[in-house]
Amino acid sequence: MGMQGEENGNGDGGSNVSIKYSRIDYAGSEADTPSSVQASAVKKYDTRKYVFACAIFASLNSVLMGYDVGVMSGAVIFIQQDLKISETEEEVLVGILSIVSLFGSLIGGKTSDIIGRKWTIALSAVIFQSGSAIMALAPSFRVLMIGRLIAGVGIGFGVAIAPVYIVEIAPSVARGSLTSFPEIFVNFGILLGYISNYAFSDLSVHMSWRVMLGVGILPSIFMGFALFVIPESPRWLAMKNRIDEARLVLSKTNESEQEVEERLAEIQVAAEEANAERYDKKEVWFEILNPSPAAKRMLITGCGIQCFQQITGIEATVYYSPTIFKHAGIQGNAQVLAATVAVGFTKTVFILFAIFLIDRLGRKPLLYLSTIGMTMSLLCLSLTLSFLSHNGGLGISLSLLSVCANVAFFSVGLGPICWVLSSEIFPLRLRAQASALGAVASRVSSGLVTMTFLSVCRAITVGGTFFVFAVISALAVLFVYRCVPETKGKSLEQIVMLFEDGGADGQRREVELGDAERLVAKE
Repeated sequence: MGMQGEENGNGDGGSNVSIKYSRIDYAGSEADTPSSVQASAVKKYDTRKYVFACAIFASLNSVLMGYDVGVMSGAVIFIQQDLKISETEEEVLVGILSIVSLFGSLIGGKTSDIIGRKWTIALSAVIFQSGSAIMALAPSFRVLMIGRLIAGVGIGFGVAIAPVYIVEIAPSVARGSLTSFPEIFVNFGILLGYISNYAFSDLSVHMSWRVMLGVGILPSIFMGFALFVIPESPRWLAMKNRIDEARLVLSKTNESEQEVEERLAEIQVAAEEANAERYDKKEVWFEILNPSPAAKRMLITGCGIQCFQQITGIEATVYYSPTIFKHAGIQGNAQVLAATVAVGFTKTVFILFAIFLIDRLGRKPLLYLSTIGMTMSLLCLSLTLSFLSHNGGLGISLSLLSVCANVAFFSVGLGPICWVLSSEIFPLRLRAQASALGAVASRVSSGLVTMTFLSVCRAITVGGTFFVFAVISALAVLFVYRCVPETKGKSLEQIVMLFEDGGADGQRREVELGDAERLVAKE
């Protein structure tokens, strides 16, 4: 330091020399020795590996949901033959799970605030597996519906809480990709369901659908292991004043002690606000139903994106893909189910692109790509089914290509990102219940679409129905432009401030502030 002082007295060059010597001092500091750098690299690798494992295990419930969606599309063909159900009963059987799951979503938010995110996920698996077992052994349509209702409640729990858990445990830099894991596992479950349909389609009508539904019980084995691996959410622990436990979890999910303390300080402030509101007996649901301007913007964004995810017809495409392909001209159950495997494979592969891009490109660019691509694909499918159905190879090829393109564009953006957004935009005091409300919006929209799809097709044709979906998808592009801010790289608490600053206007101010900070840094 004495040398540095002498050089600083040498006229104009002093400041440059000062910078030079300060860099030499820093380069030789203990913090940057080879051993410390290696230890830091090991810590970073272990942290990422741990968070990655937590996200995977928390997402296993989504495999169950996806498997049910995929397997029911084929199983219903054999159920219709075995139990002699009508078209209306088929619509109810397929769509009722989405409607009933809203009760699980509503209860799940409050349950997770009481017993924790981790054990709510476990409860979800137990309920769903109970319903699956009843469905597989059902001797009649009535018992099959009872199992379906129970499974729906379990799905509602899992859909509402798994993304909340991941978004609360993940570091900001990887939150988008990790929170999209549940959607990836849904797609993987759908693919497994399609494969199961094709694999067991040669069994007798009485046995085939029972085996298809029964195989869905197997993932529960892995859920047992998950409970011994994943920790509780640090934000939930802080909300319960278990600060030391929260710090321990954060030390495993963040790469430095400074980052741990910064995150913990932010979480404690948010937790104190949440607990103060409980002390003042200000009910969360009252605040949601009578929202402030900032909360209203959050609810419009979170619930709106969930609705658009479903009313663009993705679950109708997945559940009724055999119906679509039969209308296009494919003959025979085995050939139809083989075509659905291609759809499931496409949906699963393209969700992987979203994982790598969501924290690099951001949420909004992928949403634009997704919604514009879906609009074009749905319009192409509508025209093909209207003018080229039962027209030989060309109609079949274009229909299959359009369906695959639609699910591909969905998986790249709207599929995973809607869960990321609806989990990260709400403050801690509202997060569980508001995210559950978003899940309710998703399930209600899904149920309405799947329970009316066949009836609407009969009224305005299959091609006409997909034209309506194309129009709704075009409206989704406008919704993204007007209502969805960019949240990439921001902490959960910073995202809340973004909405409090006025949504899109606040985002523009934050961009200007970021530009100013980068300019100062360069100077």
